[in-house]
Amino acid sequence: MLKDKMKLKIRLLFIVFLILIAFNESKAQDQFVLKSAKVPGPDTVWVFKPAGYSAEKNYPTVFLLHGWSGNYKQWNSIMNAQQYADEYGFIIVCPDGFYDSWYLNSPLKPHFQFVDFFYETLFPEIKSRYRVNENNVFITGLSMGGHGALTIFLEHPEVFKSAGSTSGGVVLAASGDKFGISRLLGDFSTSKATWDQFSIVNKIQKIAGTDKQIIFDCGTEDFFYEANNQLRKKCDELKINATYISQPGSHNRQYWAKAIKQELEFFKGLVD
Repeated sequence: MLKDKMKLKIRLLFIVFLILIAFNESKAQDQFVLKSAKVPGPDTVWVFKPAGYSAEKNYPTVFLLHGWSGNYKQWNSIMNAQQYADEYGFIIVCPDGFYDSWYLNSPLKPHFQFVDFFYETLFPEIKSRYRVNENNVFITGLSMGGHGALTIFLEHPEVFKSAGSTSGGVVLAASGDKFGISRLLGDFSTSKATWDQFSIVNKIQKIAGTDKQIIFDCGTEDFFYEANNQLRKKCDELKINATYISQPGSHNRQYWAKAIKQELEFFKGLVD
């Protein structure tokens, strides 16, 4: 009987322990919805605050953009975003880029103006809600989100300390016409100049001659590998301070789980 009571007490204590962990973790995370005419629907944003978050100090902040067909939950399903927020002391922001927005300002679709949405709605909202260290703001993403992170960064590089991309679609033509880009930019056969204009490999010159640093990576078995090699070549030609990581891997979750830690380590090294 005594042994059974002890077992029951241990189980109850364990349950209380789990509840406390869940409660503390929930306090460290927020979800809210933003509405804007610049995006096709309500945008859910998931924010992870670092352990010990205090209104008395400002924190480095990282925006993580998901890939094509994903949503705001994708990054946390790949890695433990709360754990990384705690480990690096970052506020981590995971917005929804919708199924195939490519995080760009579409010349064809007035409700697909994600760059404007970021600067006019999302980023101001984050700054109003959280203690953001505006000298240490970073952005990166995977696949479509890698293209989006660099697209947003290159519009106003002065806003960011640095930016990154993992397995990024940095040359839009490399994706073919199977990821919804034609809906945003027009058919490739008749709108090649527009596709080229929106490709990172042709926009990266905006930071030539500046002290801005970027990081991007791609697995050697990835269908975007040659596109990322092209971006590296362009950065070398323009003498842009770019860290490029080429390593074994494909276009999958296992690769991104490894790559995002490398990028967060890079960002951490730039925090002042």
